[in-house]
Amino acid sequence: MSSPRAVAPLAQRVEELLAADGPLPIVAAGQPVLRTPAEPFTGQLEPALLARFVEALRLTMHAAPGVGVAAPQVGVGLRIAVIEDPATVPDEVREARGRVPQPFRVLVNPAYEAVGDARAAFFEGCLSVPGYQAVVARAASVRLRCEDEHGRAVDEVFHGWPARIVQHETDHLDGTLYLDRAEPRSLTLNEVLAARWAQPTPETAAEELGFDLP
Repeated sequence: MSSPRAVAPLAQRVEELLAADGPLPIVAAGQPVLRTPAEPFTGQLEPALLARFVEALRLTMHAAPGVGVAAPQVGVGLRIAVIEDPATVPDEVREARGRVPQPFRVLVNPAYEAVGDARAAFFEGCLSVPGYQAVVARAASVRLRCEDEHGRAVDEVFHGWPARIVQHETDHLDGTLYLDRAEPRSLTLNEVLAARWAQPTPETAAEELGFDLP
């Protein structure tokens, strides 16, 4: 009699998460999974399980709500992330930040590199660091290389806010939080940001809080 096939630990973890209906719980800063480089995806999840996991990430992102979520944020150390941004923002914010709608995408084993030297700084938040935002200077344009959930190669250049989303989510897979790249003097509670620093750009915050912008 053959013995049952062993279930890989990551697959078992995903099965356990998917056993409960609804959005997956978001892991908060301080948990080691957010500070450990994620394992490259090499088929640890069977196609059907991968599809279910991707759908769960999508549901979780929508419920949060957010514009991206990475597998480590739900406690799974695999190099998988999802992004999507309806960009329902005022025109002045859209223009200042280069925030344009992005369709749902799955990033498998993503890596990015800056395109050009231009950098942009804006307030940024994270589902794993709830309640706060801080100004982060990032490359204004990046080239993303990865695969999608079907194993198809992706090689695309992103600009503006979509480039920021790509960088933020890929950083999660390297064990990096946005706070690691943030201007410390800009750290702000969400309610203070809404009341005082809700301008399309952070110039006023930089002047009054005493930090430089690129």
